Amino acid sequence: MSTDCGGGHPHQTSAFCPVYHRAVELIGRRWTGAILRVLLSGATRFSDVTAAVPGLSDRLLSERLKELEVEGIVTRTVYPQTPVRIEYALTPKGRALEGVIAAVSKWAEAWVEHPDGPPDPEDAAVAAFAPDREPVAAR
Repeated sequence: MSTDCGGGHPHQTSAFCPVYHRAVELIGRRWTGAILRVLLSGATRFSDVTAAVPGLSDRLLSERLKELEVEGIVTRTVYPQTPVRIEYALTPKGRALEGVIAAVSKWAEAWVEHPDGPPDPEDAAVAAFAPDREPVAAR
């Protein structure tokens, strides 16, 4: 299966690329981005992911981790001790998403209004990403 949907040039993309669409659907599923952000810090236990992502249910976390494991993005390691310890970590394929997650995070800081209110327009990260944009509060 070819993954080239744009004739080899990044600006010659077709309106629909099945490979791109599948990738966005995979990493764009509810809570997946937050889970990936937690796992970027290193091998993590299930309860630590739950604690780091408020509002994420155990059922949904379990479902997402299984999906990511099937896709080869996450590994699950069982340590046979008492009590049994299970850790989740990113594979090289998962680590390759670090730049994507960082770019989405940077974009969100600049353009998405925070649930607790707009970002400070003097914030260096916002100014660096979009120096001449109208602040979220003014839109």
